[in-house]
Amino acid sequence: MAVDLGSLIHKGGVFFNVKGENPEEIYKNVTDLMNLPEQISSESVYEALCAREKIMSTAVGNGIALPHARAPIVKSEDEQRIAVVYLDKPIDMKAPDNLKVYVMFVLLTQNPQTHLQILSTLAGLFQKVKFRSLLEKHASEEEIVEAIKGLA
Repeated sequence: MAVDLGSLIHKGGVFFNVKGENPEEIYKNVTDLMNLPEQISSESVYEALCAREKIMSTAVGNGIALPHARAPIVKSEDEQRIAVVYLDKPIDMKAPDNLKVYVMFVLLTQNPQTHLQILSTLAGLFQKVKFRSLLEKHASEEEIVEAIKGLA
């Protein structure tokens, strides 16, 4: 079963110029902006993202980070989402390539299998220069979804 990144991003939203000096501030701002399933509080998502970040940086290189919770937060497939978050100013998240993070893909998934599938699909996209250059230009939701369809 392939994951539909486009619909997950549509549910999660694309946010521009999110302010914050560190991951915690950014996660606070993002979780307040995100459209979350009603039984999930922004506070619980915030705490889960911060707890995961304390263990190890979610920065993956090329200015990209993949914040996520260690354990699934959402209960069903239709509650899953990915928020694309462009930062107001890049921050140092101790990325493997030492580049500052300027965009985050915040993952809310229901189980480890789906989570790994999404990570794998995103990792493939991040290896494509065309996709990364779209992100560098702060592409809109439509542009990102079109690129995913075109590159998948």
